[in-house]
Amino acid sequence: MSTHVPHLLAGLVDDAAVFPPGSATLPDALAAHRRHRGSWYAELVGPLLVPASAVVSGALAGALGGPAGAAGDPAGPAAPGDDSAGGGLAVGLIGDTGVDGLPAALAALPAGVTARQVEVAVAKRGEDPLPGLTALLGLAGRSGGVAFYAELPLTFGLTGALDAVAAARADGAPVAAKFRTGGLAAELFPTPVELAAVICACRDRELPFKLTAGLHHAVRHRDPETGFTHHGFGNVLAATLAAADGAEVDEVAAVLATTDPVPLVERARAARAADRPLWVGYGSCSITEPLTDLIRLGLVNGGHDVHARQDVGAGQDVDGGRDA
Repeated sequence: MSTHVPHLLAGLVDDAAVFPPGSATLPDALAAHRRHRGSWYAELVGPLLVPASAVVSGALAGALGGPAGAAGDPAGPAAPGDDSAGGGLAVGLIGDTGVDGLPAALAALPAGVTARQVEVAVAKRGEDPLPGLTALLGLAGRSGGVAFYAELPLTFGLTGALDAVAAARADGAPVAAKFRTGGLAAELFPTPVELAAVICACRDRELPFKLTAGLHHAVRHRDPETGFTHHGFGNVLAATLAAADGAEVDEVAAVLATTDPVPLVERARAARAADRPLWVGYGSCSITEPLTDLIRLGLVNGGHDVHARQDVGAGQDVDGGRDA
């Protein structure tokens, strides 16, 4: 384990470089991902997130240089510590083709590529999530060794869907929840109270969850270009720690709503050696943006390391986007 990245932050940020608004090409994303996985901050970085459509179309195999993902690989040799060493690559499969398209995508993974996790929306906002969730739970029961995340809309039917996921998980299914915390419209950003209620609901069900979209910086802030107020990933981290300690919705909401980094940093520092409760992590188009925020807040020890600064700089040209 790196002395730079505390255990609390291990695997917090999945590499979503190919998704908007970053929209890196697969060859560029693979090259950047290998640099990240071989860097001093590697423990912060989760798997590379890849659309299911890119697997089925053969785009991923092509970017890897062929079915084996080795010869002619545009990403170059795997760096030390990279989980793609020896031609292997661990990915998170994002179900842009829907639940029904996942079996084909899993079957089409190139040799040497393994799916660590599968994430898919089971319903649109306002739709009943249970039919799609039922289909996903059936697939999860037939796919050993892969974690499945059901993206649930924060609208109609959420409580029943959480109950269904929790029940399936209690029966041994490798499933958990996922929620959207941003997007291109204001209604896609849950309020602090709404997000706090979801965090506490997952806590009460012992249900891990992932988040996606909108988590551009560590501390809650307003984007001057869009006018949208974004949740901070540092707020979410502190809020999940508070929830795990027994805080109720109003207290968790207050942590999510604060724009003062001091209490967030204090809570995270106190738990730096602990396992991260509840929150599995989130996908970000940029690895360097959250890393920079964590260094500035003193939660990651990288600010005085010459080699660390060089490694961060090496990824800036490829990975300058925002959260997926």
